[in-house]
Amino acid sequence: MAGFGWKLHGDGKHLQPGEVVRPGERLSWGRTIGLGAQHVVSMIGACFVAPVLMGLDPGLALMASGVATVLFLVMTRGRIPSYLGSSLSFVGVSAVIAGQGGDAGTLTGAMFVVGACLAGCGVAIHVLGARVIHAVLPPTVTGAVVMLIGFNLAPVTASAYWPQDQWTALATMLFTGLALVVLRGFWSRIAIFLGLVFGYALSWVLDRTAGKIHSVDGSGKLTDHWRIDFSGVADADWLGVPTFHAPNFSASAILVALPVLVALVAENAGHVKAVGEMTGDPLDDKMGMAIVADGTATMLSTAVGGPATTTYAENIGVMAATRVYSTAAYTAAAAFAVLFGLCPKFGAVVAAIPGGVLGGITVILYGMIGLLGAQIWVRNKVDFTVPLNLIPAAAGIVIAIGGVTLKFTEHFELSGIALGTLVVLTGYHSLRWLSRATAAPRQGSLLDGGTTDYDGSAGTSD
Repeated sequence: MAGFGWKLHGDGKHLQPGEVVRPGERLSWGRTIGLGAQHVVSMIGACFVAPVLMGLDPGLALMASGVATVLFLVMTRGRIPSYLGSSLSFVGVSAVIAGQGGDAGTLTGAMFVVGACLAGCGVAIHVLGARVIHAVLPPTVTGAVVMLIGFNLAPVTASAYWPQDQWTALATMLFTGLALVVLRGFWSRIAIFLGLVFGYALSWVLDRTAGKIHSVDGSGKLTDHWRIDFSGVADADWLGVPTFHAPNFSASAILVALPVLVALVAENAGHVKAVGEMTGDPLDDKMGMAIVADGTATMLSTAVGGPATTTYAENIGVMAATRVYSTAAYTAAAAFAVLFGLCPKFGAVVAAIPGGVLGGITVILYGMIGLLGAQIWVRNKVDFTVPLNLIPAAAGIVIAIGGVTLKFTEHFELSGIALGTLVVLTGYHSLRWLSRATAAPRQGSLLDGGTTDYDGSAGTSD
């Protein structure tokens, strides 16, 4: 199997400019381990930010990401070099579930079900072919769902994180934005991580120069408190096993989480295509299996209390910069992640990140998630003068961001992300079918400029 029978590339030490190391090849073990460490640095920011924001154990998340990556490489037979880290797509879902009274078990139970559905989608795609993705999830729908998931998170930052230390939040936001814009190459890939380090250090300095801050704490109580609480770090062991917990299942929580399935399928498909283009190996025949692998990894992680997993663009960026696509480097990265997960003190340091720092980071991070939806529209030239594109997306996004609720019975209702996604998905396909069935005539544009056609070629992405 290519993933575990690596051939030494040349002498394993020297690469010519532009030279490529294939997935089934490796450099010397020293260089391979170094590349693995670089992959860890590039992914670790997002990988531990996600569980912190969802109230899960970051140490367990890191360990689960390492195991998930190895599982992914085995299931795709080493053809798709990718790292599976903690998915940020469920951050908004976690806030909604917590607002409904759910706990960590309720969240992981909902993510487990989404993982099972994702694996099922992968099986269908493997059998029917990659084209089924574009038929069910055209860019209009995918972009809208990704956008509403990101922007639905805005109230979390505004009410939970930012008020804890507004000035540190502002400084962290500005530093992170500057790092994203100014830094180049590898450093730009870890700008979010650098922003966290900056905010952490600033909070430490302010604690020692300005004293306690009078603001709400993590529980929402107005009090005088230190920005950083290191008591948990002092009590944590250097070596230990993360805290595991079993998932529990709630129908309402599952309904809230299921819309993320749309984003995960689209995200996986996009990453597989990107890797295929980079390596020169068309991977459409492996797209279904890659999605099955991600779904299976998510089920494995959430079954023991970890977060859902997804392929990481950060690591794809590292490959683009180095042109080293060796799956041996990803295996080394997975080993590092497991070792970090066995250090509770590291997890305690992560858990002590001040709320103000998270406020500054999430302003940018949540906005970036939302604007990825707009990027999908732009890249696929979605035309919003076409009512078929405009109406479902507009309605779904406003419903999700505004937290609109549709109550069916005393104990069942849909709101926010779930209702918004349902409106976009069913609205698009229903309107498309109706426009064809009724042979709807052309009509004036609903927006300035352009032409209008319910089923025109621009933006419907059949």
